[in-house]
Amino acid sequence: MYRVDLNSDLGESFGRYNLGMDDKVIPLISSANVACGYHASDPVVMEKTVALAKKAGVRVGAHPGFPDLMGFGRRNLNVTPGEAKAYVLYQLGALYGFCKARGVQMQHVKPHGALYNMAAKDYELAKAVCEAVKEFDRDLIVLALSGGQLAKAAMDMGLSAAQEVFADRAYEEDGTLVDRRKEGAMITDEDEAIRRVVRMVKEKKVRAITGKDIPIEADSVCVHGDGVKALAFVEKIREAFLKEGIAVCALDGRD
Repeated sequence: MYRVDLNSDLGESFGRYNLGMDDKVIPLISSANVACGYHASDPVVMEKTVALAKKAGVRVGAHPGFPDLMGFGRRNLNVTPGEAKAYVLYQLGALYGFCKARGVQMQHVKPHGALYNMAAKDYELAKAVCEAVKEFDRDLIVLALSGGQLAKAAMDMGLSAAQEVFADRAYEEDGTLVDRRKEGAMITDEDEAIRRVVRMVKEKKVRAITGKDIPIEADSVCVHGDGVKALAFVEKIREAFLKEGIAVCALDGRD
């Protein structure tokens, strides 16, 4: 039996702006990455998202990003490792308040957007993110791009690292994600995306955008919860996993 975590980036609404279908997606996943107020979300949304996850028995993790609401945290910022560390610590503390109030234990940390992609390539930045995690709570799992520098930094520092793959994103030959601005960056055919992710879990391989097969480790699969077909996509992935003998379980190993 194969086992894999199913995660989604959630709690990304803000004020009167609603994004995603959190209430419908959360019951279908095993780990929720909750935005912490920098790239998206606000205190009311954070509290609601943690409550929804607790009700569904879904693990909660922090989803810290750059302080960039207008750019949704997807614009590369020129920050020092020290600044990045402070940003992550600040956001961990913010989410922890809501988790503590609800009696929920934080399971993991997954950086968002540009911070995630930059840390996957920049070891010093990745190290700063991991230092924040380690100083805050060394038992938290770092959820990072498979084969990237963030996963390496976490393991070098003695933290637990879970390697993540994406069902709907194309890969470069070096294992990084194809830039969203490039043609072919997004896998829009749902059946193809599901075939790719099943192969990643069972064969530990994925076809890069160049056509070359590359190795990959799939401890967790990210499914985006903000698209118009997000709910149907998550349902199809779970159905495919059941047929393929792939069990969905949280990063901490609990079903």
